[in-house]
Formats: sequence, structure tokens, C-alpha cells
Amino acid sequence: MQSSEEYMQNLRQWLQDTADSPLEEMSDFFTKRLYGYEEHMSIWEESYRIFAEILPLDCQKILDLGCGTGLELDRIWQKNPGLQVTGVDLCEPMLDKLLEKHHDKPLTTVVQDYFQYDLGCCKWDAVISFESLHHFLPRRKKELYRKIYCSLKGKGVFILGDYIACCDEEEQLLRNIYLQKRKQSAIPDPCYVHFDIPLTLDHEIELLRNAGFIIEKILNGSATIILARKGA
Repeated sequence: MQSSEEYMQNLRQWLQDTADSPLEEMSDFFTKRLYGYEEHMSIWEESYRIFAEILPLDCQKILDLGCGTGLELDRIWQKNPGLQVTGVDLCEPMLDKLLEKHHDKPLTTVVQDYFQYDLGCCKWDAVISFESLHHFLPRRKKELYRKIYCSLKGKGVFILGDYIACCDEEEQLLRNIYLQKRKQSAIPDPCYVHFDIPLTLDHEIELLRNAGFIIEKILNGSATIILARKGA
């Protein structure tokens, strides 16, 4: 396993090599890569398994934010085929793929920005998100986490599986590059683009706790998985 120093050196080299690459609008990015997407994401297979295992067995109604083609749902439905799922994603072709795979499941898909989607109040047993939220700045996540908290039933859970920055240096470096690229290309604030801007684990946990969540589990693997429960 490479050291943090080696990791940061490789990251800085990659950023230098891709310095002239333009940012891509989020939905367009995933639409262009739909073919081969699931194979590419197979590196997270162990994390998908863990994700499904820590979902409480008594959950019956869940909301998946940024569900894509539903790789985490593949595993979850193996455990509980009757689980009712609403999946929200910007990329319609990915939702079409999800519906094609799971046409026989109690599934509702919504083509929408999940920051704008009405999550409701005390509606879900669980809200989940896998490898999606690391594309957004803390101010957006702060608001979303509060909405997620309110949308959960009493003792409901939020399960987040995501890319976590190894250190403050990585978090700040990627955020600076992201903001520079947006400014250089004059990309308006409402436009979502594909670029990784993960938080450190401490900063992610701080946002969740400030929204009211109690952190019950943190599992580190190919992806970091956080189980946060709605407080009393």
C-alpha cells in the first residue's frame, strides 16, 4: 500500500497531466461513459457488499441519492427483494439501465437534481448514497444533510459510501483546482460538473453531526462507509 506522501505525489502529477482537460457537465459525463460504467465501478464490489450488510433489516422504504445504474441496489435487493426504493439521479440513461435490470422490483426513479428534490418529512427508513456526494462543496452538503435528517423516520439511518480525502492537503488542493477550473471556464454556479472534491473524514463527520446525526459505524475499505442514525 502506498504511503500518503506517495499518494499525494501521484495526485499532483495527475492534476498536472490533466490541467488542460475541461470540466464536463455531470449528466453528460456519465451518459458518455454508460457503456463500461459497471465494469469500471467493479472495484467497489466489496464496498457494495458491506453497504448492503449494514442496512438495517427492518428498513422497508429507502431513498437512493445519485443511484446511477444501482450497483449498491443490486446487492441490497439480494438481501431484501421486496424493499421499496426511490432512486434519484441527474442522468436519465443510467436510470433507464437501472429500470432495465430491476423491472420486477418495487422501484421508482426520478430524473432530478437531488439537492432540489423534495425529500419529504419523516418518510424514509433509510437514505443512502454511494460515490456521489464527493462532487459537491460543503455548503451544498450541509443543507442536504439537514434535509436528509428531517426526511428520515424516527431512528432512521443515512448510509454514505464515498471517496474521502486522505488529509487536509488533498481536500484543499482538489478544491482549489476545482474552483480555478470553474472560474477559467466561466461555469455558472447552478451547473454541476464532474470533478472530485472529497472532504476529510473529520470534516465529513462534522457536517453530519451538525445536521443532528449520531455516527454509529465507520468502515474503511475501497470506499469509506458511514452509518449515521437520526437522533432522538
